[in-house]
Amino acid sequence: METQRLLPGFCSASQIQSIQNPNRTLLPTLPSSHPPPLSLRIPTPKEVSFKTIYYPKLRCRNGLRKAESLIGNGEGLQTGIRRKNLAVFVSGGGSNFRSVHEATLAGAVHGDIVVLVTNKPGCGGAVYARDKGIPVILFPKIKDQPDSLLADDLVSTLRTYNIDFILLAGFLKLIPVELVQAYPRSIINIHPSLLPAFGGKGYYGMKVHKAVIASGARYSGPTIHYVDEQYDTGRILAQRVVPVHANDTAEELAARVLQKEHQLYVEVAAALCEERIAWRKDGVPLIQSKDNPNHYS
Repeated sequence: METQRLLPGFCSASQIQSIQNPNRTLLPTLPSSHPPPLSLRIPTPKEVSFKTIYYPKLRCRNGLRKAESLIGNGEGLQTGIRRKNLAVFVSGGGSNFRSVHEATLAGAVHGDIVVLVTNKPGCGGAVYARDKGIPVILFPKIKDQPDSLLADDLVSTLRTYNIDFILLAGFLKLIPVELVQAYPRSIINIHPSLLPAFGGKGYYGMKVHKAVIASGARYSGPTIHYVDEQYDTGRILAQRVVPVHANDTAEELAARVLQKEHQLYVEVAAALCEERIAWRKDGVPLIQSKDNPNHYS
């Protein structure tokens, strides 16, 4: 995918500053309302407005990394990066799905949810999708649902939607190897604990929070990770820490973790769509800060 890039090193601060310095090599443009000049002349400073230049494939002199999409005009994302097509998989109410969808409509995520995949056609997430005009696909194959799809058919269907990324938001089925291979480094999942703790087959929903409290752990929180052929074993992309209070119930802890999930999923979806994911040589994914391109987390 065009989003992925290797991060073997970093540019020097002076090189990044030379890109972002508005006093260097900016092109003047006349306002559209300005009348065409009758003769060649130099416009006065009041007549000139400056627009930031975007360098989509600028490389540092040392060739260590690409400096992509670092420059904006202060009025939102102005990078020339196309909006991404997203598919979301749900099995339940889909509150994370709703959060990301609302963020795409508000402009916080530079992408669009173009299709929803579910194994439960009557779940809250599917109802919300239909209400918003988002197509709903049934997967895996269900005997009494002739429209449900096998794995190969699902891959083919998603390709017709030109899907860039797949977001799992409470999808309780194991992702088939055919889909993982078709979308390498392009499928992410959110889990309600700090992986690798309290993850794997059988750890989902309230079961996770009950296990956290029973263990005596002092901290929990959501994890977003890349998806591989197993449950909850893909590379960790982002986490948020939520304290476990001494007298917490599983329901109370779940509510606080869910609040962080909504925030975190929107942040990660935004980073994906803005192509701010970098991969270290050891295979660890990092998120480039939008405000400070020299910072990764």
